[in-house]
Amino acid sequence: MNKAFLLPAAVRRRLHGFLALPLAIGLPAVLAAQQPASPPANPPAQPQQSASPSPSAAQTPADQTEPTIKIIANEVNLIFTVTDKHGRYIPDLKLSDFALLDDGRAPERVTSFHQQINLPLRVGVVIDSSTSIRSRFQFEQQSASEFLMQTLKPKTDRAFVMDFDQTPTVDADWTNDLDKLETGVNRIRPGGGTALFDAVYTACKDKLLDVARGQEPVRKAMVLISDGDDNQSRVRIDEAVKECERAETVIYAISTNWTPSRGKGDDVLTKMSTETGGQVFFPPSVEEMSNSFHSIQEALRSQYALAYVPADFKANGLFRPIYLYCNDRKYQVLARKGYFAPKP
Repeated sequence: MNKAFLLPAAVRRRLHGFLALPLAIGLPAVLAAQQPASPPANPPAQPQQSASPSPSAAQTPADQTEPTIKIIANEVNLIFTVTDKHGRYIPDLKLSDFALLDDGRAPERVTSFHQQINLPLRVGVVIDSSTSIRSRFQFEQQSASEFLMQTLKPKTDRAFVMDFDQTPTVDADWTNDLDKLETGVNRIRPGGGTALFDAVYTACKDKLLDVARGQEPVRKAMVLISDGDDNQSRVRIDEAVKECERAETVIYAISTNWTPSRGKGDDVLTKMSTETGGQVFFPPSVEEMSNSFHSIQEALRSQYALAYVPADFKANGLFRPIYLYCNDRKYQVLARKGYFAPKP
């Protein structure tokens, strides 16, 4: 047995001897884990992890230049990035470099693993337009527009723009038209209170929850631009985070707090990003916001995709925690902390 594949002793004891992912993949059924998965001959009776594909998704041919990943019954698709301690993205890792527990157990089997894939993006740009950010709002608009222009590939990607003060407003709905997205950003005007949690909850529930849930996975992300302060929301931060987890959406937050000390709002942005598998950025000045957008752009294109069938899976609607780490502990895995099983 290769010791590099084992969880640390403390974790093994805490989990009562459960095996980590690299041992689970020794099964004959997944010796070809780096190849796209095919649906099993006799699929399980439980509901599928994802909703049925829409007609448009089913009719779209797969991009032959990229790996094809099919969603099968009860399959979990985990998109993640790996960084070093300086925040640099680490490519070319292998499946055996990782260990995974789903709800405290190693997966039943791994169905696919791909590196540096270019999944279609579904991105929501959510901008704080409350009175507190009025002095720096023009820079936010300019940086957000540049991000959309440079990041989106019109043939495969889609985005929407939402701003919020005491209520969220959709300024540009789902589209691949870059001019419409830029117009949406430019029509935002600051003023009013701040309902940050309501905006995040609404963006996930109304826009990201059911988007493109067909046979081919997409990379769903929210780019949140705010100082993190909230004085108007009806939902709590935990409710907003749970809705992101239901929508399988990663939050990349950019703080607009330019003071040297980190405040309560920065803690809020950190929590929301970390819990969903994203990152938070603290540019030292408004003029350097574009660097944060460039880092998000790189993160969205520097990723791994792992698909697996959980052990002892139950379609009970409950939250199932995910514990994923790299065996080389100088690397950090950025992944969502879990997901909600489908309801019976």
